Formats: sequence, structure tokens, C-alpha cells
Amino acid sequence: EIDLVESGGGLVQAGGSLRLSCVTSGFTLDEYTIGWFRQAPGKEREEVSNIRPNSGATYYADSVKGRFTISADSAKNTVYLQMNSLEPEDTAIYRCAADYRSYYRDYGPHYWGQGTQVTVVS
Repeated sequence: EIDLVESGGGLVQAGGSLRLSCVTSGFTLDEYTIGWFRQAPGKEREEVSNIRPNSGATYYADSVKGRFTISADSAKNTVYLQMNSLEPEDTAIYRCAADYRSYYRDYGPHYWGQGTQVTVVS
């Protein structure tokens, strides 16, 4: 059974940092693409970043480029999202999601975590 569990969210002041973790189980990290998504109230879900651990290839949304860094530790089956220079606009529920590389590319991820709340106050 595939499972993804996020942690690391919280309340932080603007300019601060948080590191989100996504602990995965039930699949081999190197065979999948893992992404971080966020959704704020009244807004559409946005893919923030993703990573292909087998190659190290990454994607970042323009809104977070230069501030967020995604990484993967295959030995720990964990994907991280380091978030620096946080802004109130980054406030959202952050969820990690995963699927086999080609499926993720063609259809989007099928497997989702429950999410962790990030709140940035000015």
C-alpha cells in the first residue's frame, strides 16, 4: 500500500523558513516523481515543485523559484521542501503527491498525502 505523510508545517513570520517532509512508503522513490502542491482558500491548487530522484531533475513554479528547494533522500524514502524567504502569499495547505514517472508526466499524480498547513504572517 502506497502512503505519503507530510510534516513540518506551522506558523512563521514573513521572511522565515520552514522545511516540509514527505515520508513515503509502498514504492521505490527512484521509480517515481514526487511533487509538492499547495492550495489556499479560494484559490486553485498549484504545483509548487517536483523531483525525479533517479535523475535529480527538478521543477519549480515561478512563484517559488529561488526561495524553495526540493530534495530527496532515497535511503529514508523521504522528500523535503526547504522553504526560505516565506511570504504571506505562501500560506496554504501543502500536500505531497507521487506516481510512476511516466504516469505523473502524462496524467498527474495519483497518490496524495493528507497535507500540512503553512501559515505565514507579516
